[in-house]
Amino acid sequence: MKKNKLNTFLILSLVLVVFSCGNSEQNKPLNEAPPAPFPVSQLKTKTVTGYVDYPATIEGRVNSDVRAKTSGYIEKVYVDEGQKVKKGEVLFKLETQSLSQDASAAKAQVNVAQVEVDKLIPLVEKNIISAVQLETAKANLEQAKANYSSISANIGYATIKSPIDGYVGAINFREGALISPSDVTPLTTVSEIDQVYAFFSFNEAQYIDHLQRSEGQNKAERIKNSPDLSLILANGKEYSEKGRIQTSTGQINQSTGTIQIRAAFDNPKEILTNGNSGKIRFPIEYKDAIVVPQSATFEQQGNIMIFKLGEDNKVVTSIIKVKGTVDNLYVVESGLEANDKIVISGVGKLNNGMAISPQETSFEEAIKPIATLFRN
Repeated sequence: MKKNKLNTFLILSLVLVVFSCGNSEQNKPLNEAPPAPFPVSQLKTKTVTGYVDYPATIEGRVNSDVRAKTSGYIEKVYVDEGQKVKKGEVLFKLETQSLSQDASAAKAQVNVAQVEVDKLIPLVEKNIISAVQLETAKANLEQAKANYSSISANIGYATIKSPIDGYVGAINFREGALISPSDVTPLTTVSEIDQVYAFFSFNEAQYIDHLQRSEGQNKAERIKNSPDLSLILANGKEYSEKGRIQTSTGQINQSTGTIQIRAAFDNPKEILTNGNSGKIRFPIEYKDAIVVPQSATFEQQGNIMIFKLGEDNKVVTSIIKVKGTVDNLYVVESGLEANDKIVISGVGKLNNGMAISPQETSFEEAIKPIATLFRN
């Protein structure tokens, strides 16, 4: 009996030992997973050039409105819209029949007045009549001549010529239309387009930024040192010629808060014409700037965030302020130092304070744009 009790005790003790060992194994902590690998890169300063587009309107270097200097009906239109003309070439001819009749009458009055003067001269010399009568006759002659000259000038004005070399714009009046010098609408506009002007606007902040970026002690020097401009045409293609800023209005428009800028482009192939539209592509150079790939950033509550590599290979979030965008890069104004290391991809998997296994990547490799795999 005692032997059975002893066996039972030994079996229970063995079970308790095994159970205790099992619990101790379960209570041991599991081996922690190693930190995940993430690519990191040491920041470097870099000089990059970004571009900002501004809507622009194009005008010929010279746009000359053609207007009548006398009233009359249009008898003949000698040109068509878009036609190239030379200075002095006849564009319109007004009906002059009534003017010609007036000119004949005025010429007759000149002749009559001249006869009167010729008749009085010998009489005055012989003291038969007073010299006052002769002076009155001479005054009448001059008046008649002035009247005739005025009518003759109007006949000349009836032939309307181009004031410049250029291209004819829209013809606003045709044969039979009655026109006068007081008309608001011109007969047409002739544009000289061997060089064209592109007009665009800066807002106040953009204008100040431009002045501060450009070298020079005054406005003229800053304009001279402004960069070359590109023109993007309405079809989305870049115009072959580069342009230069020539001047600005000099004052901020209080209604719009903008200042108008005028740039000039040569137009040797006459691709541009009066009334074209496009976009001025303005280059902005950022010298020795801190740049980061946009893929290394994320947004949080309206802020642009980035992960910096901290002590013990733990990542730390930082808010960065961006002053420009160049292709796939942000140009950083604040929030990073040139000696910082950042995580360059996979930031959506990170949390602040998380330990990582940093995988060193060259800065040049880090800022390369990601190739587009699919295109529409």
